[in-house]
Amino acid sequence: MKGLTLKPLVASITLAMALTACSSTTTQENQQVANSQASDIKAQHTQNPFFSDYGTFFEIPDFDRIQDEHYLPAFKAGIAELQQEINTIANNPQAPTFANTIEAMEFTGDLLARVAGVFYNLTGANTNPQLQAISKEVSPMLSSSRDDIFLNDKLFQRVKAVYQQKDQLNLNTAQQKLLEDTYKGFTRGGANLNAEQKTQLRALNEQIGKLNLEFGDNLLAETNAFELVIDNAADLSGLPKDVIDTAAATASKRGYEGKWVFTTQRPSITPFLTYADNRELRQQIYTAYIERANNNNANDNKKHLAKIASLRSERAKLMGYETHAHFVLEERTAKTPENVYELLNKIWPAALEQAKNEVSVMQEQIDAEGKDFKLAAWDWWYYADKIRVAKYSFNEQQTKPYFSLESTLKGVFYTANRLFGITVKERTDLPKYHPEVRTWEVYDKDGTLMSVFMGDYFVRDSKRGGAWMNAYRQQYNMNGVESKPIIVNVLNYPRPAEGEPALLTFDEASTLFHEFGHALHGMLSDVQYRSQSGTSVPRDYVEFPSQVMENWMTQPEVLAQFAKHYQTGEVIPQELVEKIQAASKFNQGFATVEYMAATFLDLDWHTLKDNKVHDAAQFEAKSLQNMQLISEIAPRYRSTYFSHIFAGGYSAGYYSYIWSDILGADAFEAFKENGIFDQETADKFRKYILSTGGSDDPMELYKKFRGKEAGIEPLLRSRGLL
Repeated sequence: MKGLTLKPLVASITLAMALTACSSTTTQENQQVANSQASDIKAQHTQNPFFSDYGTFFEIPDFDRIQDEHYLPAFKAGIAELQQEINTIANNPQAPTFANTIEAMEFTGDLLARVAGVFYNLTGANTNPQLQAISKEVSPMLSSSRDDIFLNDKLFQRVKAVYQQKDQLNLNTAQQKLLEDTYKGFTRGGANLNAEQKTQLRALNEQIGKLNLEFGDNLLAETNAFELVIDNAADLSGLPKDVIDTAAATASKRGYEGKWVFTTQRPSITPFLTYADNRELRQQIYTAYIERANNNNANDNKKHLAKIASLRSERAKLMGYETHAHFVLEERTAKTPENVYELLNKIWPAALEQAKNEVSVMQEQIDAEGKDFKLAAWDWWYYADKIRVAKYSFNEQQTKPYFSLESTLKGVFYTANRLFGITVKERTDLPKYHPEVRTWEVYDKDGTLMSVFMGDYFVRDSKRGGAWMNAYRQQYNMNGVESKPIIVNVLNYPRPAEGEPALLTFDEASTLFHEFGHALHGMLSDVQYRSQSGTSVPRDYVEFPSQVMENWMTQPEVLAQFAKHYQTGEVIPQELVEKIQAASKFNQGFATVEYMAATFLDLDWHTLKDNKVHDAAQFEAKSLQNMQLISEIAPRYRSTYFSHIFAGGYSAGYYSYIWSDILGADAFEAFKENGIFDQETADKFRKYILSTGGSDDPMELYKKFRGKEAGIEPLLRSRGLL
């Protein structure tokens, strides 16, 4: 799905710890050790840029000075410094109060947040073997430190004492939420366990963290290893020129001069499956894609993911929960896996029926061509495009001249300006972590500089797949410090041929709008506490602002502003816009089913009630059989490359996209009712959705914006499933 933010990957053990300000040992002796450790590390590494102000514009990380060898000392110093700060709170002789305990913890962890913010952005966007090795070394350190926090009984007793007074403290809404979340963080972190159980929890957390990293590394290696090398031009039949040119450039880069190379990266495999006439090659690359990390080699992930699921189940039981999904969803707006299954089962029958209808239509096309084969999964994109052309006289190649990266960025910025009054100014002289990164100053409607925004748009081997938003620095205004955000969008568009513009398909352009919705959530944040900033909201709510943002791209008024032919400047013809709109509900059975199949698979793995290490292949096969998934569609993510749930932060949470899409479809109804740029509606959306972050209950905020709870009908209508 489009809108994965990287924040969950960081928050799993690192920024969640740093940003909610937790670390600890309890004795005076250990406090002195922590003081000494942090000071000694800094004294030994005086040139480490993490240990002082960067001295750059807007205090952007000084990427030119930051070297791989700087991370480990900075992590160690950050952990030690955090220990020192938390020890002071835990050993405070004064009676615990909201200010000297809850708020004081929120004000700690600056150094750890600083280094983690850079490190975990780069391990996703521009990794290398050195960073991967550091990540493996740091992971158990962070896991141990996190456990030191939540399993520190002296600290927990102070938190508990404040929590028990919550009704008498006269706290505002954000403070109440901070107190509630802090207390729950401790109880969910094992604070109520006995000594033996705490030791067991530490071991489980460390094992899971290690396996998460290995899963991600295996998948990256497996994805980078596959190459479909074509040396016969006849095998390129059906492929558009720009796709062929990109494949030639990839081949040249990989040492295959005069040939063409396709990979299992989405920007490469999707156009190949959509346009390549050679069915055998479509099958070859498709099979390579769906069998990633499932080839019984050094990169195989079956044992890793099965063990992760087992350990998560064991940990949930230890914490008193029925399953890992019950543990996770307690913190989500869905609350229980039963609620999620109920929602999915409302949508699944209509989506599956629609997908079966789509199979019938494609098979009719195959038969009409005189072909003697049954539609297979590797044929879907190819025949869906043929039928889209036949039925709507439309394919996405027609739209690409009107959606250059440059023009689409203008459309995104135009929309944000009309809605929220923000303006941007591109800078080419600011620090960047890769030459292709672009940087903008972002100004609020009153002219104040509110944020720096970075865009990293092209696929490369050092970048994981997908698209996401993250923050190098989050917005907050606490303890006398006003922090303004540094936000990044990372995508994986095909790199254009030398001297050519980057032209996007309609779907790729939509992804740009989606990710900028996440960026707005970070940039327009206006909260006091760092742990409540921007996208620090429940996982099944975080995709909501980005899902809404996609809607503006398809509005004629917006298209007229930016969808212009990259050569002639001609505005996209209304006839083509109408074709886009007519075709928008086409193939929605497939799109919904492949996504929901992955969602069911996620929930099935994480509603295990035993801690048996299941055979991954057999478990997945049974899950797909139970949902009656048709053979022509594979889950969007099969288990061995489902990094969202086995290497990221979406375990028992991949349903979040459809959950958020319900909110997004319903929210856009408000704009359609009042005008897509109605200022009052936009102001309410900014106030209650974008600016408040995690400072209040999200569903209460939604009702303040919308005036009611969200209904499912707008989503079903938008997908043609009613």
